[in-house]
Amino acid sequence: MPAVSYVQALLYPGSASFSVRTVEWFRDHGGGKLIDTVETWKYSHQQPPAVGAPIDTTGPSIVPVAGHPRPSVAAVRPLPGVTPLPREGAWTVARQSKSGTPLLWTSWFRADPAHLPVTAAAALLPRDTYRLHLMPGTREPLVGMASPNGFSVPTADRAALEATFNAGFKMKDSHGGWWTAGIAAVPLVDGRASVAILRDGSARIGSWNRTLRMASNVVAVRQNLDPVIVDGHIVAGLTTNANGRWGTVRSQFQYTWRSGLGTDAQGNLIYVAGNKLTLATLAAAMRRAGIVQGMELDIHAAMVSFAIERPGPHGSVSSERLLDSMNSPSDRYLVDDQRDFFYVTVK
Repeated sequence: MPAVSYVQALLYPGSASFSVRTVEWFRDHGGGKLIDTVETWKYSHQQPPAVGAPIDTTGPSIVPVAGHPRPSVAAVRPLPGVTPLPREGAWTVARQSKSGTPLLWTSWFRADPAHLPVTAAAALLPRDTYRLHLMPGTREPLVGMASPNGFSVPTADRAALEATFNAGFKMKDSHGGWWTAGIAAVPLVDGRASVAILRDGSARIGSWNRTLRMASNVVAVRQNLDPVIVDGHIVAGLTTNANGRWGTVRSQFQYTWRSGLGTDAQGNLIYVAGNKLTLATLAAAMRRAGIVQGMELDIHAAMVSFAIERPGPHGSVSSERLLDSMNSPSDRYLVDDQRDFFYVTVK
């Protein structure tokens, strides 16, 4: 019975708000097209103002920066014809090792020349300093799947925890697959945008079986839609979204929370997110942050989540959002969650 199914969805294990559980239950029971239509109408008509102060910014560096090497990428490129504000586009240290080596850099910048209050934030993980991990949730990639390490950041990894962030769309909407060496949950799809995690913990971004392929050193793959940046160029067609390559048609025009992941020319891993972004302005923001191979991750306020993690004594962890205006709890992935996610440990 629908009522029983709905109650089960409300009570299913894993963190998720009442509104998220309700919307996803409707999606799973034939209401997907209606939900998509309502969301597209709602967010497409929430155009931000043309001028004004930035919506949100990252905090200043919390560690001394004197003597630190800057990341191998330059400052974020400014918007054409727009004078940068103080600190805009500059990389600052958010996490460092005990020896003083920068482990996580952050930056903020305005993202839309037609709507100057709109900002994006970037988090840069220098190559050879991090290990990326892919974790399942209680409902994604599969409902009821077994997970030997649970559905939150494993206790054993919390002493080295550096960051947590969201993965991609629900699997049925991602047009792609989900695979780890221990769990082949959803078949991988040729051509889809993919983040591949290698045995040493590093990540590669590309198109499956085109620029990325299965190899003995691949330990996990998460796919989501089509690439948005290839070889340093924004992919053509983002504003038309033909055949729903990046979600339902016209979803590309929604002014909403969006996130993306990519690598730069030096192999650093960069996460970018912001509110009131369209697909095109997200891709432009990712490129301006230095990404040369990039993919969109999840969208909407309830899904976009990046936390800077700081382990404390006795297994404790303090969490800080990349942007204060992010909706999800900063400790979201320290408890079981319904959605799959990534976490980062220090190498």
